[in-house]
Amino acid sequence: MDFLDFEGQDLYFDEPVSSEVAGLIGQAAEVYPDDAAEAYLLRSYFLEPDHLTVLVALYRYFYYRHRYDDALVVAERATKIAGERLGLVGDWSELTAESLTKAIDASMSLTRFYLLVVKAAGYLEMRMGNFDKATAYLQKVVSLDPRDQFGAGFLLKLAKSGQLKEAGDNIECLF
Repeated sequence: MDFLDFEGQDLYFDEPVSSEVAGLIGQAAEVYPDDAAEAYLLRSYFLEPDHLTVLVALYRYFYYRHRYDDALVVAERATKIAGERLGLVGDWSELTAESLTKAIDASMSLTRFYLLVVKAAGYLEMRMGNFDKATAYLQKVVSLDPRDQFGAGFLLKLAKSGQLKEAGDNIECLF
């Protein structure tokens, strides 16, 4: 399957948020990197806790602040929400080629998002020194993406080696 095949499906950020939440996310962007940005993002989360745009904004805030443990909590929430929308049973570790095919039938763009979040969680675990956990996340993505279109193979090699020096801070936010 070609994970890079975009067929005009809506992406997570195409789903509208309330005007209040849009305003809060905008205010957070205006004051970033000030700590006040977090309050705006948390308020937007309390208003729309299942909205992927809100979760991505909160994830990116924590990620760029190097608060990887908090970013991981948000990534886990995003996989739960996306998984439910895709009709996936269980968590990311239970994803199979068969369930992935069903998820793709529901929404290729949301399935891509889901796998990017799993990859991001693996990277976060690696950044926190949890190489065994990182390997589990990344191995799952690699097993479902044999063409390595998500680039998880490179990260998996780093996780297995127990070294992050090669990538350092040069890796972007991931989702």
